[in-house]
Amino acid sequence: MHTPARPTPLPTPSTDPLRESMATTAPLAHAPQPECRQLALNALCLREPAAKVAAVHALWARIDTLALHTDTPLQPLAHAVPGRPDRPPLRSAKAVPNRSVFTPQGMAAMVHAVCHIEFNAINLALDAVWRFASMPSAYYRDWLRVAHEEATHFGLLQAHLQAHGHAYGDFDAHDGLWAMCEKTATDVLARMALVPRTLEARGLDATPLIQAKLQRANTPEALAVVGILDIILRDEVGHVAIGNHWYRWLCAQRGLDPEAHYPSLVAQYDAPHLKPPFNDAARLRAGFSAQELAALHKTATAPPPM
Repeated sequence: MHTPARPTPLPTPSTDPLRESMATTAPLAHAPQPECRQLALNALCLREPAAKVAAVHALWARIDTLALHTDTPLQPLAHAVPGRPDRPPLRSAKAVPNRSVFTPQGMAAMVHAVCHIEFNAINLALDAVWRFASMPSAYYRDWLRVAHEEATHFGLLQAHLQAHGHAYGDFDAHDGLWAMCEKTATDVLARMALVPRTLEARGLDATPLIQAKLQRANTPEALAVVGILDIILRDEVGHVAIGNHWYRWLCAQRGLDPEAHYPSLVAQYDAPHLKPPFNDAARLRAGFSAQELAALHKTATAPPPM
């Protein structure tokens, strides 16, 4: 399987975000050293994006020194999950206006929309770490790496917005990714099937289309965003591959055929009806089989169920 290049971990800030985040939820009394899943939950509960990003990077930088209690049930104590800032206002997807990259305001709104997706993706990865116990240690490391890379993406987009007079929170946003996270909160197999390999995989399809519009705009700002999206697309192939790996692993543990079981999960959890075009090359690199892609194209051309 193709393994995308990974960003270099950022240096730990002079303050200790891990220590600061320990106040968010009660620490485990029996843990003699900071515990990985608890710290992921603490970071998830942080409301300010800068604090969350710093905590995630610090957590990844110290991953090899942290304890890991895979069988310990955890509960968020201080705040609702996930921690979010007061802005952006959240609307239904249909209530968020279309964004044109051919005007300065439309460009900023489009970058903000992707920035919001990356902020949600940080939360999704952290939630996968703390919520689901009794998985192999490699599972938790995989999803902490995803959180670290999503935090890097968020930082790139936030810096771009700030360089052009905006910030995360300036535009309305929607909450579709987290809604599916809540639906699948009790079943890690459904989570792997419907968040990384369904909703996040949609980003593999959408990113080249956005880049094509930006290239038509052909301004220095538009081309700078194309470069950021190159990094995001590269890493997202790996994130979807992680979802595919653990979905197939869980199906094997339960004696299920992953490709035959997937449509029943889509129906049970009312997952979105995916529409073409599809980025077949990126999906193959991310671990989808040729048979899955053929089925995806077939169902996409059929009318959605009533």
